[in-house]
Amino acid sequence: MKPKTLEVIESGAMKPIIIVHGGAGDISESRIQGKFDGVKVAVRAGYEKLMNGGSALDSVEAAVVSMELDENFNAGYGSVLNLNGEVEMEASIMWGQDLISGAVTLIKEFQHPISIARKVLTDTPHSFLGGNGAKLFALEKGFQQVPPESLISESAKEALNDFLNKGDDQRTEIGRKDEGGVGTVGAVAIDADGHIAVATSTGGINGKMVGRIGDTPLIGGGTYADDNVGGISTTGHGESILKYCLAHTIIKLMEGGLDADTATRQAVNGMTARLNNTAGAITLSKNGDVGIHFSSKRMAWAYVKNDKVYYGIEHDQTLEEPL
Repeated sequence: MKPKTLEVIESGAMKPIIIVHGGAGDISESRIQGKFDGVKVAVRAGYEKLMNGGSALDSVEAAVVSMELDENFNAGYGSVLNLNGEVEMEASIMWGQDLISGAVTLIKEFQHPISIARKVLTDTPHSFLGGNGAKLFALEKGFQQVPPESLISESAKEALNDFLNKGDDQRTEIGRKDEGGVGTVGAVAIDADGHIAVATSTGGINGKMVGRIGDTPLIGGGTYADDNVGGISTTGHGESILKYCLAHTIIKLMEGGLDADTATRQAVNGMTARLNNTAGAITLSKNGDVGIHFSSKRMAWAYVKNDKVYYGIEHDQTLEEPL
């Protein structure tokens, strides 16, 4: 799709914007409506934060929290399962003003990994907590544990059973390969002060080994934000994304002069050509240019501009409806 540039409000400040994605992969026809509904709810939740004076961090967290509650996505409730039938989630969030970030991995008993990641960003001198340390930190910060089974959807159980019975060696973060199920979620926002934030959250890869960590919590792989350039959230084949440093690759291409759309397209296609696996990304430049591209069959996305919600899931598709 061609880049679209934000309007500038009369004061000279940038009009806030948020864009979200709900995962790239072989999404089946039966899953499309659920994806559309979920990304539109999420982008409205994030946009409401921006319109009420919230920061870009508030906005991306709210959008991702919304999708962590929706079984149409591979984040929070509905996350895919590891070989032991457990949910092990991860998330990251980054603030572009001074490049600070927070990330968590191997989260099992909490509904919203993205909110724990934000607390790592704001309340610690660190960038990344994992496993039992992340659990202890979350409890210290007042996050409530939930029964592990309460995070497991029927679709996630079926996806793991398919994997175990069929021996599918093409594990992806989208869930059931034949059904084209759930997918990693992410959001990128620019607030009225021109600050950029990015958040990404996932349950990982269906049938993964216990303790596997993917690209989502890795700054530069699944998430990157820099007020001087832009912000990116990625989705797709995690091992390939982390090897290619996909989010940071897009940032560097933009830093070199490419617009958001061209940089996103070039990097995603470059990763696929080099590593023979698919991915997708959503991008905002510091000027509000939008970039959306995926090398998979489909990727759900949505953003708000001019009091309308724009969304799509197919290649070269842009639908719209009133905000």
